[in-house]
Amino acid sequence: MAAPLRIGLVAGEASGDLLGAALIEALRELHPAIEFIGVAGPRMVAAGCRALASSDELAVMGFVEPLRHLPRLYRLRYRLTRAFLEGSFDAFIGIDSPAFNLGLARRLRTRGLPTVQYVSPQVWAWRPGRVRSIAASVDRILCLLPFEAAFYDRHAVRAEFVGHPLADQVPLDPGRADARRALGIPEEATVIAVLPGSRLAEVERLGRDFAVATRMLAGDARPAQHFLAPMVSPRVAAVFARQVAAERSPVKLVQGPAGPVLAAADAAMVASGTATLETLLWGCPMVVAYRVAPLTAFLARDMGLVKVQHISYPNLLAGEELVTELLQEAVTPEALAEAVRAALAGGARTAQLRERFREIHLRLRQGGAARAAHAVLSLVHERRGSQ
Repeated sequence: MAAPLRIGLVAGEASGDLLGAALIEALRELHPAIEFIGVAGPRMVAAGCRALASSDELAVMGFVEPLRHLPRLYRLRYRLTRAFLEGSFDAFIGIDSPAFNLGLARRLRTRGLPTVQYVSPQVWAWRPGRVRSIAASVDRILCLLPFEAAFYDRHAVRAEFVGHPLADQVPLDPGRADARRALGIPEEATVIAVLPGSRLAEVERLGRDFAVATRMLAGDARPAQHFLAPMVSPRVAAVFARQVAAERSPVKLVQGPAGPVLAAADAAMVASGTATLETLLWGCPMVVAYRVAPLTAFLARDMGLVKVQHISYPNLLAGEELVTELLQEAVTPEALAEAVRAALAGGARTAQLRERFREIHLRLRQGGAARAAHAVLSLVHERRGSQ
């Protein structure tokens, strides 16, 4: 019988919660006697993680915006450091949220606890000099994207491309007709998915423009248009619902994950982030929007801190502009509506786009959670064998 293990986890936001839940299930399949404790969202809790704090506590964004949260975040990191060092843990896994997790991992690693960062920081995109600090913080980095592992190899950092679990969870055939039947939408209708973000700050900055854009699109001559906004967070849903009502938008909020809506959709307007990857995996044409605080934008754009041409997953993975990206002042209802109209045009371009999306889907479909679980257990056993 396998010896019991205790794993510390810290996941930030809804995307980290999703990855964490899949990892917990994959680890339990390989090694049933594992206890999971840490910062978790509802999916991780349902998978069996005992939560010391909610993943919502790490949902801050940008370069500048987190500053006002620093006292609270430092208190949380101190509490977790004590818990993980005093609780006879076998490993620590930071899931995304690198600004928080890498500092925590470094403290734990210096005290002898094996550490893993699951989801690479975007060091390839901005401040590449951070790679030295990352190497000092974690024993292994598990990368979701193929070009990330190649970057770390060039810097002699132990990293492994495990694939993206979302690519395994989303079917290669989205089942559009079935998805529409489940939502009660006619096959001939036009369905537009609206994803203004999973964080309050994103919805506060983008929601009004998304709502006005949908009102503009509703005036177009298309068969039975449906505008659906999947909402997993009640707090975010409440904010967007107010924006939709204030702008007399036709958007209908749908409680639950984005997958069923994206499977049914002809096009989507999406806040930049993991949602753009999920939209790609469901084969849905999209326009991507992103807006941050002015000082953050100045540091990223005008001071040259960001080193990549694209911000959305489809364009990053393709190495070219597959989908329209609207940033900062370029995010207007008019621009959003025009980009959605282009995405709805159909024809050869849409067919080619969906084919590119499928190619990327296959490349990321590597059994991500299982491979990540194998890598974690390999590290744990490696350390136990050397003691």
